[in-house]
Amino acid sequence: MITVRAASDRGRTSTGWLHSAHSFSFGSYFDLRHQGHGNLLVLNEDIIAPGKGFGTHGHRDAEIVSYVLSGALAHQDDVPQKQASAPSPTPALPTPTGILRPGDVQRMSAGWGVRHSEFNALQDQDTHFLQIWFKPLFTGIRPSYETRHFPAADRRGRLVQLVSRRGTDGSLSMNADASLWAGLFDGDTESATLPLHPDRIAYVHVAQGALQINGVRLSAGDGALLDGETQLVLAHGAGAEVLVFDLARQ
Repeated sequence: MITVRAASDRGRTSTGWLHSAHSFSFGSYFDLRHQGHGNLLVLNEDIIAPGKGFGTHGHRDAEIVSYVLSGALAHQDDVPQKQASAPSPTPALPTPTGILRPGDVQRMSAGWGVRHSEFNALQDQDTHFLQIWFKPLFTGIRPSYETRHFPAADRRGRLVQLVSRRGTDGSLSMNADASLWAGLFDGDTESATLPLHPDRIAYVHVAQGALQINGVRLSAGDGALLDGETQLVLAHGAGAEVLVFDLARQ
């Protein structure tokens, strides 16, 4: 079964510097029908104005993944022990922990507690990114994070695993029973198939462009909840950038 979560039906938050769309309940947006999907808790699409951002705030016991679509996201935190590879080269803000650009993916394990901030590192354009939260397998662990660059050429016409429980196939590891893939698809010659386990569920989010999943057409911002499907077929993309989640039912 495939249930489409239309982009226009998502929750919205808008301030002078931030425009967000929430696929699931988050902050002041509450929808009893959309309280996450399995152990995927949050999927926010955020657009941050130049030089603005989220001031220092705290998280605990969540696995948080940041996926940048355009611009540059500066991240600072108080994690004492880091596991971060260098993101793409970029001019630095004052003492940033790191700056993420398109193709950079960061996993942060909030564990027993972390305080961090996120800002648009650019003064002349918006930064557009996805903020994703998973329910952790174990609570109270030591906070940590990892960053890795996944070149667009590697994601062209195929799904690349970005994050997984055990860091398989070059992915980032995380403290959650879930996997995240991403791919870029354009035209009729680019397609991918992913087997789906019958005991698990899946979610697809189209970040940009449009494509078909199992024959269902999705456009930018649309999502699809999959349950009982044996495989996922991505095809007929039009400038599509898509994320695919393999999830525990909880």
